[in-house]
Amino acid sequence: MSQRFAVIGNPIAHSLSPVIHQCFAKQVNIQLTYEKIKADDPSFERLVADFFAQEGKGLNVTLPFKQRAFEMALQRSLRCKQAGAANTLWMEANQLHADNSDGIGLIRDLNHYISVEGKRILILGAGGAARGIVHPLLENSPKELIVANRSLAKAEEFQRAFPQTKCVGFNEIKGHFDLVINATSASLAGEFIALPDQCMSAKPFCYDLSYKQHGTTAFVEYARALNCDAADGLGMLVEQAAEAFFIWHKVMPETQEVLMFLRTSTQL
Repeated sequence: MSQRFAVIGNPIAHSLSPVIHQCFAKQVNIQLTYEKIKADDPSFERLVADFFAQEGKGLNVTLPFKQRAFEMALQRSLRCKQAGAANTLWMEANQLHADNSDGIGLIRDLNHYISVEGKRILILGAGGAARGIVHPLLENSPKELIVANRSLAKAEEFQRAFPQTKCVGFNEIKGHFDLVINATSASLAGEFIALPDQCMSAKPFCYDLSYKQHGTTAFVEYARALNCDAADGLGMLVEQAAEAFFIWHKVMPETQEVLMFLRTSTQL
């Protein structure tokens, strides 16, 4: 019997999660359906409740609802509590459970390009996406982790939640970095955040949590124009989806063949 899964967020039309989970399911011979649910601010909690009331098995949560998904859950994993944000939901014993697979997804993909250990890292943005990746990065022993945000008030809120980081406004970014991670939604709008020349002068590796299936995001284009190596977040998307798949089905799928399929397919 087919099990029902979905991803919820806004915007959602561009999501590749249904294709990814169908590929994983085919690998391990599991029958499932996976749909996209568009939510707005007033409807998010109701849509989540309705999904599980209608025998939905698992729900992925994307922008901008990860912190609200966290608040809804009665049971939360340790990494979910550390992030204060959730991207994976399921029902167990009539209680809503939550986890966050973003951080482990990022680390698994980053390891193809760069080691975090001993690196000075800059994260752009202090929202739910940044919250999901902070602890996994810290667990890999960076030299320093700086978080910059346009709103200083939000940066200060982030600092209180994650005292191991140093949080600043965009105009306070100083020094050289080994790794710059864009955790803002600017790329989704085709925009990028111009950083101080000094920040990019050491040619840091640049990683955009946003992605484009074909072509490059605005942040990746910006970084490459400055002769920096850069990658978008499609690999992270596949890796975090694999972790969610494992949480739901207790089997870990193969990721690299799915990533290659997404990069080369023109039919999606």
